[in-house]
Amino acid sequence: MTEPILTPTTSEQEPSAIGILAGSGAAPLSPANELLGGEAERQREMPPSDTLIFDDGIPMDSPRHRSQMNLLIETLKMQWAGRNDFYTGGNMFVYFSPDQVKNEDYRGPDFFVVLGVDGGPERKGWVVWEEGKGPDVVIELLSDTTEKFDKTGKKQIYESVLCAPEYYWYHPFRGELAGFELKGGRYHPLPSDQQGRIVSPLLGLRLTRWTGKYDDIQATWLRWETLDGKLAPTRDEYAQQERERAKQERERAEQAEELAEQERERAEQAEERAEQERERAERLAAQLRALGVDPAE
Repeated sequence: MTEPILTPTTSEQEPSAIGILAGSGAAPLSPANELLGGEAERQREMPPSDTLIFDDGIPMDSPRHRSQMNLLIETLKMQWAGRNDFYTGGNMFVYFSPDQVKNEDYRGPDFFVVLGVDGGPERKGWVVWEEGKGPDVVIELLSDTTEKFDKTGKKQIYESVLCAPEYYWYHPFRGELAGFELKGGRYHPLPSDQQGRIVSPLLGLRLTRWTGKYDDIQATWLRWETLDGKLAPTRDEYAQQERERAKQERERAEQAEELAEQERERAEQAEERAEQERERAERLAAQLRALGVDPAE
C-alpha cells in the first residue's frame, strides 16, 4: 500500500489549510488540549479509529524524503531499544479533532515522537482522543512545494491546535534546519551551536547533519546523536558495531589464551630448571661421597 503524504503538495492546498485556523469557509479545529480537557468536547461523540481514513495514496515528495523519515525513526528506535514508553512514526495521519473528519482535513507530520505512551501496539495513524495525548516532537521535511506551508500554516497548526511542545523543519536537499519550543502558547526558536546542531530538550538528544550513505543514497542527512556526540545507530551500523565488538572480544580472548599459554610455558621452564638444579646437586653430592666427604658437613 502506498504511504500517505501528510503535507500539501501544491500551493492550491494552502488556503484551505490556513482557513482551518482563520475560519474562512471551514469549521475551526479545536485545540488538542481542549479536546482532551474540555467537558463539552469530551461529551461529543468521537468517531472510532476503525472508521477513519489513514491512506490517501499520495507518495512522499522524493525517495530521499522517505529515506530521511525512515532514518529518523530507525535511529531513535535503536537508540532507545530498551524502552517501551514512547512511540515514533512518520508520514501517517494524526487526528487531533473530529472536525478533521467533517472537513476531510487529513494531515500529520513527516516524523513525530510521543512520550509516555505504550510503544508496543501497531498503529495505522495517531488518534489523539483515543491515545490520550498528541505528539511531543514534530519534524517536517521541507520541499519546494511544501516549504511555505510548513513554515507558516502547518507551524500554526502545530503551535495553536496540536500544541506540540517541539517543532522542527529540515530540507533534505538544502540541509536547512530550524527548531522551535512551545512556551506560553507560542513557538520560540531553539538555539543551535557553531556546528548548526540543535538539542531537543524533551528527548535529551541532539539533531545533527551527517554526510554519508543511507538506503543507497549518498547525501547529507539529519540524524540523532547523544549529547556527547555519539550518533544514534542505524540497524546496519548497530550490527556492524556488534560484529566489531564480538571480533574484539574474540581477539581479547585469544590474547588472554596466548598469555595463559606463555605463563604455562614459563612455569614449565621454571620447573625444568628446578629439576636440573636438583639433579646437579645430587650429582655433586654423589661425587663428594665418593671422595669420602659428607655433603651435609
